[in-house]
Amino acid sequence: MRLATEETVELGLKEQGTVNPAFGDKDGDAPPQLTVDIGEPNTDALEEAVDKGSDLVYSINDRPPWYLCILLGFQHYILAFGGIIAVPLILAEPLCIKDNNVAKSQLISTIFFVSGLCTILQTAVGTRLPILQGGTFSFITPTLAILALPKWQCPAPQAPVTLSMQLQNSTSPLQDGNSDEVWMSRMREIQGAILVSSLLQIVLGFSGLVGLVLKYIGPLAIAPTINLIGLSLFIEAGKKSGGHWGIAALTVCLILLFSQYLSKVNVPMIAYKDKKWTVFQYPLFKLFSALFGMCGAWLVCFLLTIFDVFPTKSDEYGFSARTDISLDAVKNSPWFHVPYPGQWGAPTVSVSSVLGMTAGVLASTMESIGDYYACARLSGAPPPPTHAINRGIAVEGIGCILAALWGTGNGTTSYSQNIAALGITKVGSRLVLQTAGILMIVLGVFGKFGAVFITIPDPVIGGMFLVMFGMIAAVGISNLQYVDLNSSRNLLILGFSTFSGLVLPTWFHSNPGIIDTGIKELDQVIVVLFTTHMFIGGFFGFVLDNTIPGTDKERGIKSWQDQVQQGSKNYCDESCYDIPYLNSVFKRFRCFQYLPFLPSYKTTQQGTS
Repeated sequence: MRLATEETVELGLKEQGTVNPAFGDKDGDAPPQLTVDIGEPNTDALEEAVDKGSDLVYSINDRPPWYLCILLGFQHYILAFGGIIAVPLILAEPLCIKDNNVAKSQLISTIFFVSGLCTILQTAVGTRLPILQGGTFSFITPTLAILALPKWQCPAPQAPVTLSMQLQNSTSPLQDGNSDEVWMSRMREIQGAILVSSLLQIVLGFSGLVGLVLKYIGPLAIAPTINLIGLSLFIEAGKKSGGHWGIAALTVCLILLFSQYLSKVNVPMIAYKDKKWTVFQYPLFKLFSALFGMCGAWLVCFLLTIFDVFPTKSDEYGFSARTDISLDAVKNSPWFHVPYPGQWGAPTVSVSSVLGMTAGVLASTMESIGDYYACARLSGAPPPPTHAINRGIAVEGIGCILAALWGTGNGTTSYSQNIAALGITKVGSRLVLQTAGILMIVLGVFGKFGAVFITIPDPVIGGMFLVMFGMIAAVGISNLQYVDLNSSRNLLILGFSTFSGLVLPTWFHSNPGIIDTGIKELDQVIVVLFTTHMFIGGFFGFVLDNTIPGTDKERGIKSWQDQVQQGSKNYCDESCYDIPYLNSVFKRFRCFQYLPFLPSYKTTQQGTS
């Protein structure tokens, strides 16, 4: 596969007539430049880059120009928007703010603000992979279970208000002080449950327990885990797309058009360099395929809404494709809203809520481990070492505590759809995701800006989900390249773990109350675990792969380990996981060699083995 067409210019650092195969400065000292090569392209350098196993435009350590970081970071913001905004919208009804768009807007600003903080924290000192942190669906199931308790039932609803009346009056029926206390008391209960249960994630990471288990995790455990992340979300994608399949199909077609059919079509652009204007070719469609696809479909929905092509009654097909459904949220949202810890009051803690939320923490941890491997593959980094995974899980626990203190109603976890975007855009730069984190913090303060994106129609988000979740499932399957797929043992493990991950949650949802041990808290933990697709698939894959006899070559362990050792075939070695500026300090003092979440820990283990 070519990285550029024969007629186009090379993209990357141009130094003394050669092209850096990694398309950027490995040391991060200077951002790459876009230059024009009038002569023949440097095919040797390009072929060398292809031989390195990827066609990334920017890999994990590369530093794109600042303006490109902003645009690509904004694209990640847009991609994460659908998933992050879904959390407060799903929780709106059980929190008793179904019709209070002002409260929903504040929750949206808060969750974006905290997601930005956690993204910067994860990319700077966590795994240091280009991985975005956002609200997780793993916490929604226990949250709904907690809010379903009799004490948290919503009061009797007030007289219904039609959409047209809300748009005319720009008011919501739940905007008085009493209603605020109704939903804030429920929010404080969720905050306390997340705050205490997230301590488990910190212990698992900093103690190295996660790393110990990783020694027994191979491709047959990781593949169904990642695969089920995408497959389990088909209902959510179907619900949103079903609002108008034509718009959803348009979104899919536009994303495929820009990311695949036009990926090698470079757009002429003008730049001022060395006191003269130059023309260069730029892979615009490849880099911004998801953003262009969503914005294009959004624009079509806006025009069809203006000309009243879509129906105006909520019970008619196609109504959800209108862009004026949530205009009152834009009107009523404040221009500035700075989220702060304890803004809804002091969190409250109860044993049943904490134990129920613990199941969500375990499921989120399992999901994130699979995300780390997927992100590493798509960003040109070697498989993450043990210390990076330990530190990443611990930092996710810290992020969940921050989310609980600020009051997002949810925790934070690695975002799978943004990992999939790395494979579509071919941009795996860590700096881009750090820029996205800064954008989420800044734009989270502007209440009006966040409220504008509430107007994105559900079918557009659903179309994006169809592409992104399918990409995640495919990334999970790609881990099977290390496994002997002619082995009936491996096929049995893969098929059973994947199919069980789809069947068991469906059965539990169809039979509520089937688990009755006499201990309500234990019932919650069991139900939450067995209704989490990724947990079931990863659990069965892990147990069967480590108990059914098989050689390391057959299981893919040997090929997996060879991939880890051959870091030179990636765009960088394992140093990309080191904590910046502190590596020399860790090596100088012996005490740091015994901490399983620091880079120096692995050196000690190798030296004593």
